[in-house]
Amino acid sequence: MLVSGIKSRPVYGTLAIRPGAKRHLFVADAEGGQAILDAAKTADNAFLDRAHIIYVPGGAAPKNLGEALRALGPDMYYEGPSIAAALPRLAQTLATAHMGTQIYLAGTEGLIGQAMKLAIEAGVDHLSIQTEHRGSQERRVQCVHCKGITEHVRTQPVKCAHCGLTLLVRDHYSRRIAAFQGVCIDAEEPGVVPPTEEAFP
Repeated sequence: MLVSGIKSRPVYGTLAIRPGAKRHLFVADAEGGQAILDAAKTADNAFLDRAHIIYVPGGAAPKNLGEALRALGPDMYYEGPSIAAALPRLAQTLATAHMGTQIYLAGTEGLIGQAMKLAIEAGVDHLSIQTEHRGSQERRVQCVHCKGITEHVRTQPVKCAHCGLTLLVRDHYSRRIAAFQGVCIDAEEPGVVPPTEEAFP
């Protein structure tokens, strides 16, 4: 669970199967797959007959984690090559979801943020979505100057992948764009930039 004095900073919990739900929609990447397996251990396996799992392998997750998720026997299972490839599947699933569908998101902040954004756009209250952070602390950062998004940011500062400005990655998080904000670090003194250090391992 991440706790911060920054009000916009996401706070994560631990996935817990909600009994009695009509459907269970799980979305995870990398080590987030283990969060689904851990949650499944604490519930009656009957929920899997109404479960849909969307999983994107990667990170430091074991290579067979996808196989373990499929072996749970969910009603539907999809494994995608990237978050970008899985998001259209999620959007389609949300568009046809019925009242009583419970949503569980686990893994990296990039996956959780983008999946939550889609769910909110589909009319789901963000407070009713369970989240659990697992794996890397890397961030998805929007440059406030060119509005471009740089994925998988681990350093402070970082170069914008779009306009090339050197950005200070702030703790301010925008749920609307599912990204942290990056501002030009040398705007007042061009070229005066602190050493780059790993900040989000």
